[in-house]
Amino acid sequence: MNTAYIALGANLGDPAATVRAAFAALANLPHSRLVRSSSLYRTAPVGLTEQPEFINAAAALETTLAPEALLDALFDIEARFGRQRAERNGPRTLDLDLLLYADLELDLPRLTLPHPRLHLRAFVLQPLAEIAPDLRLPRRGPIAAWLPAVANQGIVRL
Repeated sequence: MNTAYIALGANLGDPAATVRAAFAALANLPHSRLVRSSSLYRTAPVGLTEQPEFINAAAALETTLAPEALLDALFDIEARFGRQRAERNGPRTLDLDLLLYADLELDLPRLTLPHPRLHLRAFVLQPLAEIAPDLRLPRRGPIAAWLPAVANQGIVRL
């Protein structure tokens, strides 16, 4: 089994209910087991700021799915929740990002691991640090070392 970390986010419809339902969908992935899920966090949008606030969270999975197969499964879950990829950083019913997969480093057309911006965003780091406080980010060190750099990004634990 490999441990994979997933970021969850939503800001359309009832985003808190959507993220909770997405945790359930992750728990039902084949060849995988949901081992930890974070609290929900309210965050301001990044990039395109004229949209509703987001609800974000993180999950840890143990899985035997290969990284790209897991990515496909995440995209399938997003589609079931009505996700449409209309504009980058735009509003969404559900966003699932594969952040880390074991200690694997990949740079493929469809998938970069670790996620290239995970260390820059409070809405990813804060929930991730909640479920994996001793996590070390490949080539970046302890997750706790990155939290002060994003402390001013306005994230509220619900």
